[in-house]
Amino acid sequence: MPGTQPPSLESDTPRNNFLAPWAHDRQAERMKSTGFLALNAPFLGAGVLMTFASSFGQTFFISIFAGEIRQAFDLSHGQWGGIYALGTTMSAIVMVWAGGLTDTYRVRVLGPGVLLGLAAACLAMAVNPFVWALPAIIFALRFFGQGMSSHIAVVAMARWFVATRGRALSIASLGFAFGEATLPFLFVSLMTIVDWRVLWIVGVLLCLAGVPVLARLLGKERIPGSHSQSESSLGMRGQHWDRGQVLRSPLFWVMVPAILGPAAFNTSFFFHQVAFAETKGWSHVDLVAFFPLYTLMAIGAMMVSGWALDRFGTARLMPLYQLPMAVSFLIFAIATGPGTMFWGFLFLALTTGANSTLPNAFWAEFYGTTHIGSIKALAAAVMVLGSAIGPGLTGWLLDRSFGLEQQFVAIAAYFAFVTAVMVFGIRKAAQSLPQDAFR
Repeated sequence: MPGTQPPSLESDTPRNNFLAPWAHDRQAERMKSTGFLALNAPFLGAGVLMTFASSFGQTFFISIFAGEIRQAFDLSHGQWGGIYALGTTMSAIVMVWAGGLTDTYRVRVLGPGVLLGLAAACLAMAVNPFVWALPAIIFALRFFGQGMSSHIAVVAMARWFVATRGRALSIASLGFAFGEATLPFLFVSLMTIVDWRVLWIVGVLLCLAGVPVLARLLGKERIPGSHSQSESSLGMRGQHWDRGQVLRSPLFWVMVPAILGPAAFNTSFFFHQVAFAETKGWSHVDLVAFFPLYTLMAIGAMMVSGWALDRFGTARLMPLYQLPMAVSFLIFAIATGPGTMFWGFLFLALTTGANSTLPNAFWAEFYGTTHIGSIKALAAAVMVLGSAIGPGLTGWLLDRSFGLEQQFVAIAAYFAFVTAVMVFGIRKAAQSLPQDAFR
């Protein structure tokens, strides 16, 4: 009949009536997510930009040029590894002081300075003719890249967002994943037609291009001091902890092995990927073929962990998140073919993805956000130190005929031990959290 409206799907059957509330909730959640992204796009975009820029100081990028650097400066594997460890260790030491600057200065002030420093480090790698300068160049790449670029991004997300902290951290961390997924393949391909030093100039240009973009994104940035006082979250015992109190807190020392482990042994795995492929009797290409899949799985785990963090809090999730890494190294130790390796990379991706969100939110949730920059700097220094220790320790053991498969079993045991320690330490400390921590 004219003017008669067709029946809606919701009124057709009892089943659709039953599903209507669920569908409405899903629609509301999608609208809420869209609104969150639209409202916070500049801040989230700044986080993605800084995490992507950190790629130029990450092991996965620098190791692309390892063969060319060793050949250009006539270095052995051990000498190159020693230079890398020295520069990385020095960057970890300086991070303890420099990381605290995020408690005082805005990202739009610190961020461009860090990007300019990273551009200068890339330029130095491109033009340097002296082997004695390599430790300083590695220091600059690691400090401005792996250290400060990523530190600024995660501290900003932890401070700017409270109820949606997990979601913000997972979105900002997409810059890590994008860099890891695209830059190695792109630069390795370009290296077949372009001199390796020229490719570092590309890194210079990309870092410089990020400076005006960051300034535009953060034209109306929140001020760290005022924001932390008005919208901050309290930590254990309903207070904001400073760095001295954190260092005297048993919980921090409980967490040190957990911070150290993924940085040390995940870096070791990829740093010695050629040796691992040789141990298994595979070609390097067969192993590298898993890397894009691993990155996609890690992105999925990162996004899920961000949602779970906002829903359940770090107190529930942190104690167990490194168990999958223990399983992954056991699988790598016994793997005999591609089918087994898939499961190893899957479990590795679960911890890698969660590691991008959970630890960064943990410090804010347990110690408050007023001094989150200086507190997170301690964790960042431990993480950077781990990335220096891991490859060196693994290589030293390899030189002494302690094979990778044997090492991986020991590494799995390490993560199992760390999990047990976290279960005890975090659950005890969580009793001092504000009531809304277990949301």
